[in-house]
Amino acid sequence: MNTDGEIGARLVAGEIGALADAYDRHGAYVYGVAVRVTGSRATAEEITQNLFADLWARPQSYDPALGSLRGWLVSRALHESAMRARVS
Repeated sequence: MNTDGEIGARLVAGEIGALADAYDRHGAYVYGVAVRVTGSRATAEEITQNLFADLWARPQSYDPALGSLRGWLVSRALHESAMRARVS
């Protein structure tokens, strides 16, 4: 299994399989955090989709030297979920 750093490097290289690996490894956890914060499955699905789409579009925004991919994604999910919950 690839490490988060390896997945990050593969994403930067434009390897679509890396996105699938990142989602398979961390998608359910990110979604679960978003559901707990927002209370909405639909909003959590949208947040999860947006985070992974952004990871694909800007893979260099994740720096493995600063921590795990899961931690980075969850931090972003928490922020986005809190913003959405506050707006609602």
